[in-house]
Amino acid sequence: MTTVSHTLSSNHFIDLENRYGAHNYHPLPVVLERGEGVYLWDVQGKKYLDFLSAYSAVNQGHCHPHIIGALVNQAQKLTLTSRAFYNDQLGSFEKTLTQYFGYHKLLPMNTGVEAVETAIKLCRKWAYQVKGTPAHEAKIIVFEGNFHGRTMLAVSLSTDPSSYGGFGPYLPGFIKLPYNDINALKMAFEADQNIVGILVEPIQGEAGVVVPADAFLLEARRLCSEHQALFIADEVQTGLGRTGKRLACDHLSIRPDILVLGKALSGGVMPISAVLADDEIMLCIHPGEHGSTFGGNPLASRVAIAAIQVLEDEGLAKNAEEQGQLLRKRLEDLQKKYPLIKLVRGRGLLNAIVIDTSEESEKAWNLCIEMAQHGVLAKPTHGNIIRLAPPLCIRPDQIEEACQAIELAIQSSE
Repeated sequence: MTTVSHTLSSNHFIDLENRYGAHNYHPLPVVLERGEGVYLWDVQGKKYLDFLSAYSAVNQGHCHPHIIGALVNQAQKLTLTSRAFYNDQLGSFEKTLTQYFGYHKLLPMNTGVEAVETAIKLCRKWAYQVKGTPAHEAKIIVFEGNFHGRTMLAVSLSTDPSSYGGFGPYLPGFIKLPYNDINALKMAFEADQNIVGILVEPIQGEAGVVVPADAFLLEARRLCSEHQALFIADEVQTGLGRTGKRLACDHLSIRPDILVLGKALSGGVMPISAVLADDEIMLCIHPGEHGSTFGGNPLASRVAIAAIQVLEDEGLAKNAEEQGQLLRKRLEDLQKKYPLIKLVRGRGLLNAIVIDTSEESEKAWNLCIEMAQHGVLAKPTHGNIIRLAPPLCIRPDQIEEACQAIELAIQSSE
C-alpha cells in the first residue's frame, strides 16, 4: 500500500519547512520517511546508508525493536509525572546507569546541552561549597573548537563566530585555551588558583572529529587532580560505544569527575541526557536548585534502560572498534587514489575525511550531494570536513557498500 507521502514530492516537504519553519538549519535536500538499522528511506522510496546517525544519537540503529518495544509498552502506562512525585521507572534507570559507569549518583535531563549546563552548575556549586572558592570567582577551562550546544551558556564557551556571533553579552567565568596544548593548560593552572574545572570533549566531533594526543587528556586529568579541579567530560557524542569503548575516556582509563551523556542514551527515540558524579559533587545540589519537568520521566527512563541493554547485548562498542578500523583502512585506500581526500582521522565509528584546507570550500558539500545520489547520507562540518559515523550495528559488507558508493561519488564530482 502506498503511503500518502509517496504521492508528494520531496520539494513539497522542503517547501513546507522553508515556509513555516525557522531557517536555522541547512539540510541536504533529502526528505526521510523511514529508518531501520543502518538504513533510511526517503519519501520516494530511495534507500540510503546512514553515515551520520543523527549526530551519533542512533548508535543502536534506527527504530531498534527492543527500544521501540520499551517505548510503546511504557507509553501505554505512564509517560510523565514531573518530579513532584516518584515514579516506578526512574530509580531503575539511575541504578542501571550509575552501576554501568561506576558513579554514585545520576541527575537526569533531556538534551545534551541541558546536561552540559547541569555539569557547569554542579562544578560551580562544588567549588563554593567544597573547595572553598571565593563567591563568584570560580573559573572553568574550555577549549577552542568546542561544541557543547546552542544555549547562551554553550555559545558563551564557543570560539566559532557562527555559533556565538550576535548573541552577546556572554556568560563570564570561562578560560578558553587551545585544544591539545599541554603547555597552555599547565600555564593556566599555574596562573589562576580559582580554576575549579575543565570541560572537554575527549574527541571534538563538531570541529571535524579532532582526536587529541593521548598525553593531552592524561595531563589534563593529572592537573585537575593536582589542583583540586573537576575533570568534566562531555561525552554526549563520543560516549555509549561510538569510539569503540563505553566512553572515549575509557581508551586512556580516565575517570571523569563529572560525566555528561545524551544522544544515544535513548537510541535516538527521544531526548534523554544524564549527568553522573559521586556524592561529594552531586549532593551539592539541593531540592529546588536545579531540575526539569521532563527530566527523569518514566517514558525516558524505560527507554534509556532498553538502549543500554542493546549496547551491551549486541556488543556494539566492540563492533564499533572493529568496523571503525575497517572503515578507516578503506578510506585511506581512497585517499591514496583520489587527491580530493586530504586526510582521514577518527576512532571507532566516529571518523572524518578532510576534503579541502579551506572552510569556505564547497567541495565537501558537493561531495555529500553526490554521496546521497549514490545512497550514502553524510553532512559536512566546518565547510571542508565530512563526518562519517554510521550506526554501531553496521556490518563489514555495509562498510564496503558505503565505501564503493563514496568512491563513485568522488569519481562523479571530479
